[in-house]
Amino acid sequence: MTTLRDVPPQAWAYRLGNRSAIEWVLEYHKERKPKDPTIRAKFNTYRFADHKEDVVDLLRKVSTVSVETTKIVNEMIRQGDGS
Repeated sequence: MTTLRDVPPQAWAYRLGNRSAIEWVLEYHKERKPKDPTIRAKFNTYRFADHKEDVVDLLRKVSTVSVETTKIVNEMIRQGDGS
């Protein structure tokens, strides 16, 4: 099992539509099992464990971008209120 720790709240707060950017990455990379047994037998080769390090690295990058974007947006709002 992989556990995410020390993810800043701002990373979860930055939303793309109805989900955080982190949630989008996690949803995209989760393992799924096709319902059709033939498809499952022939094409179900994706395993999260095979890509774990890449996904963790991507999550680090997405977290950083989310936090920095939140800072920029908040600063823009603050600047707009000062006019």
